[in-house]
Amino acid sequence: MGETIAKNKKAFHDYEILEKFEAGIVLKGSEVKGIRAGRVNLKDSFVKLVRGEAFLFNAHIGRLETTHHYYGHEERGSRKLLLHKKQIAKLADAVEKEGHTIVPLQMYFNNKNIIKLEIAIARGKKLHDKRADMKEKDMKRDIERALKDY
Repeated sequence: MGETIAKNKKAFHDYEILEKFEAGIVLKGSEVKGIRAGRVNLKDSFVKLVRGEAFLFNAHIGRLETTHHYYGHEERGSRKLLLHKKQIAKLADAVEKEGHTIVPLQMYFNNKNIIKLEIAIARGKKLHDKRADMKEKDMKRDIERALKDY
């Protein structure tokens, strides 16, 4: 993986990540310019399968002021994801049979400087699971702080 553009930190808090996939994205030129400028937010976005194809919904990609309004893009529009048929079948199986969710984790440039999206099959966490994770993080932080002061 190359340079990270945007991360979805909320996904790690709200979901238990089961399996990760790398997907390409179909983008317009103005969207690519907005992504290169770092105007991306994946916080409330999700992936949905429509007629055997994967789409990214509700991901915010901001416009640049230099882009003409005629060539501009919809900031929260749907964007098609590029995956292999076997990967889409695996995602569909997890969503339909097991009731899991597909969430985007991060957007990044790969080695060839192409924009990729890391998506994952995830299971929603219960409130007590979130509390346990927060306790564990606090304990690790306290231990590291104590070791640093020692």
